[in-house]
Amino acid sequence: MKQRLALLALVAAFALAPLAAGPYLLSVLMLVLTMAYLGQAWNIMMGFAGQLSLGHSLYGGLGAYVAAALFVQFGIPGALGLVAAIAVAVAAGAVIGALGFRFGVKGVYFALLTIAFAEFTRVLFEHIPGLGGPGGLFLPVASRAGVDLLYLRGHPLMFYYLILAMTVGIFLLCRRLLESRLGFYWLAVREDQEAAAALGINVFRAKMWAVMLSAGLTAAGGVFFAFYYNTLFPTQAFGMDRSISIILAPIVGGLGTLFGPILGALILTPLGETITWGTEALGFNAAGLKQLFYGLALLGIVKFLPDGVWPWLRRRLGWDGDEDGSA
Repeated sequence: MKQRLALLALVAAFALAPLAAGPYLLSVLMLVLTMAYLGQAWNIMMGFAGQLSLGHSLYGGLGAYVAAALFVQFGIPGALGLVAAIAVAVAAGAVIGALGFRFGVKGVYFALLTIAFAEFTRVLFEHIPGLGGPGGLFLPVASRAGVDLLYLRGHPLMFYYLILAMTVGIFLLCRRLLESRLGFYWLAVREDQEAAAALGINVFRAKMWAVMLSAGLTAAGGVFFAFYYNTLFPTQAFGMDRSISIILAPIVGGLGTLFGPILGALILTPLGETITWGTEALGFNAAGLKQLFYGLALLGIVKFLPDGVWPWLRRRLGWDGDEDGSA
């Protein structure tokens, strides 16, 4: 009950933030929500089912490019392009999953497989002139006023509440999944695949569901990114930097937990922006300093809080016995 009240308070705080926040702070909060959403999508695959993907930018990039290309080339609204984007990403996830799981590719080798597909797609998109190639794909912006959810065009506040709704939605979806039979299958597969198979669980099917769900949800986040920022570059959409940024929040916050990706995003994003602001205020350009900070934070978490910040905080608050303790 306490965790549920904490979640409601957090959602209310985000919902009311635009009343007091300026444009810069609002952009930081939007980054927090985006990081939390994408982290939760990746958490399904790794945190719930135990399948390590280090090339997860593939799905976000595919979603972004599919919806953006349909909009730029054919005028198809972003909300309709979202359906095609999710379908393409799910198909890509199914191909990678089938190749990996059918041939027994596990652990670090499966992670390398996901990186290979992401890098191959990056190079491929750099050589497609119709999508802008390395020069990038740019979405036309007629106006930043108003609200048009069908075409995903409008005021930044529209995008802020959209990503807030997406983050709340994926949290509730993941909670429902964890309480379902499929969620229990995932946890069994994560802990011991051989034992899960001996109990009669279709391990291949359970892992395929995890990959496809995670891919589709990540693609939706990519569509949001494309229509909010209106620029896409292959190195940006499919690069390892994007994959690493996706996985950091759940690792720092707590793998396999519901609050972990949110807490991780709340910790990393403001601190990273503070470092950027501080270096600019001091008048020097420290390229890579934010990445260095993220690396040190990750090392610290692995060393001192291997379960993540949220499980530690939950124990400190005495919420382990709460009815929502699985969160």
